Amino acid sequence: KIHFPLQQRMSFSLSQGTRDYNPKQMAIRERVFNTIISCFKRHGAETIDTPVFELKETLTGKYGEDSKLIYDLKDQGGELLSLRYDLTVPFARYLAMNKITNIKRYHIAKVYRRDNPAMTRGRYREFYQCDFDIAGQYDGMIPDAECLKIVHEILSELDLGDFRIKVNDRRILDGMFAVCGVPDDKFRSICSTVDKLDKMPWEDVKKEMVNEKGLSEEVADRIGEYVSLQGGMDLAERLLQDHRMSQSKQACAGLSDIKLLFSYLQLFQVTDKVVFDLSLARGLDYYTGIIYEAVLTQAGAVPAPAEAQKGAPAEESVSVGSVAGGGRYDGLVGMFDPKGRKVPCVGVSIGIERIFSIMEHKAEVSAEKVRTTEVQVMVASAQKNLLEEKLRLITELWDAGIKAEVMYKKNPKLLSQLQHCEESGIPLVAILGEQELKDGVVKLRVVATREEVDISRADLIAEIRKRTSEA
Repeated sequence: KIHFPLQQRMSFSLSQGTRDYNPKQMAIRERVFNTIISCFKRHGAETIDTPVFELKETLTGKYGEDSKLIYDLKDQGGELLSLRYDLTVPFARYLAMNKITNIKRYHIAKVYRRDNPAMTRGRYREFYQCDFDIAGQYDGMIPDAECLKIVHEILSELDLGDFRIKVNDRRILDGMFAVCGVPDDKFRSICSTVDKLDKMPWEDVKKEMVNEKGLSEEVADRIGEYVSLQGGMDLAERLLQDHRMSQSKQACAGLSDIKLLFSYLQLFQVTDKVVFDLSLARGLDYYTGIIYEAVLTQAGAVPAPAEAQKGAPAEESVSVGSVAGGGRYDGLVGMFDPKGRKVPCVGVSIGIERIFSIMEHKAEVSAEKVRTTEVQVMVASAQKNLLEEKLRLITELWDAGIKAEVMYKKNPKLLSQLQHCEESGIPLVAILGEQELKDGVVKLRVVATREEVDISRADLIAEIRKRTSEA
C-alpha cells in the first residue's frame, strides 16, 4: 500500500480543464457516441487510430494563432513531442506516410489544448473529438454536401434543439479581403479576427483590426459591409454580380461552388438549416475551400453551476456555442509528402463535449432515470441456502448471452434484492425457491408491474429475451 502524509491526503484535486465522469454521465456519453458512430457507418466510413502525441514539427505551423495552445511534452533528451491538438493534422500525416489517396474515415479520440477552460460551456483542456473525413479526388461539392448532411442527421437525431449550419468559403474570404484592400500578408491574421464575430460585437472586432492588426478604418468598414451578409444560393448569385467581389477570381470560384453546394443540399433536404454566412471564418490555417460550423440557436442553454456563475460573464452561463465545424483542406496532406503530392480532403468534427453538457443538463432538468447498466434480469432467491442453485442458473443465463446479476451474499433478503432492481432499473427478477426447484420452474417477476409468472426452466431464456426485446 502507498501511504500519503496526512497533509497530502487532503489536497487531491483535478488538473484545470479536466473532469471525471460518473456512471450516469458515461451512460449519456455512450448513447451520444452510439448515435454518432451509427451515422458515420451509415455513410460508409471506416475507422482508424493514431498516437496521442506526435512529433512537435508535425503540428507546428498548422493552426495559425491557435498554435500557442499546443501542449509540448517535456524534452527528455529524445524526440521533441507534443500532444495532438486535433485529429485532422494526424490524419493528414497518416495519409501521406501510408501513401493513401482515397479513404472515408471516422476517428473518435481525445485531444489536448492549453485553452482557458470554460467548463460550463463544455470547453476543456482534454476532450473528445469525433471526426468524419473524405479524402480523394472527386467531383466538386458532392463530398462537401455529404458532410453537411451528416451534421444535420446527427444534430436532428440527438434532439438538442434548433440549430443552424453556417457555410462560407476560404476563397470568398480571401477574395473579399483582397478587394477590400487588406494586404496579402495580413489575410490569415484578419481571418482570425473575423472568426471572433460570434463572440464579440462588430465594433470590438473592427477595433482589433485597426488598433492591433494595423488596417485602416476605411478597409475595416468595407469588410464590415460584407461580413454582415447572410442568405442562401440567392446571396451567392448576388455577390457574383457585386462590383467588387466580381473582380476576384478566387471569390468567384468560391461563390460558384457555394451555388453548387446548395443545389446538392436541396436534394439532401437540409437547406432549411443551412445559411451562407460571410462572417464565418474558422481560424485554422489549413482550410482551403468550403468551411462550415453548426450552432445551436435555442434550447442549448446550459446554466452554470452556482460556484461557476459567480465570476463568469453572463453569456457564459447560457451559451454552448458551436457544436460542429469543418471544411475543405486540400493542401494539408501535401505538407507531409516528400514530393508535395496533394490529396484533397473535406471533413467535419462534432463538438462532442458541448453536446454532452447539453444532454447531461437535459437529463437533470427532466429528472430522467438514466440506467448505468444493461442488466436484463436479477437472479434472486426467496429462501436461504440457495446460493449454489442461483449460481447454476446465472451461469446458464450468461452462457446464453443474457445480461444478468446476482447478489454477492449467501442469504440476502428478497426485499433487498427487489429494491436493488428498482434502484438500478433492472426490468426482471428470476426468483428461485424450494417449490420452484421441485417443479422445474423459475418465478419470473416484472419489476415495474410486480406481475409474477412461473416459467419452465427450459423456456426461461426465450421468455427473458422476448420480454426484454419488447421493452
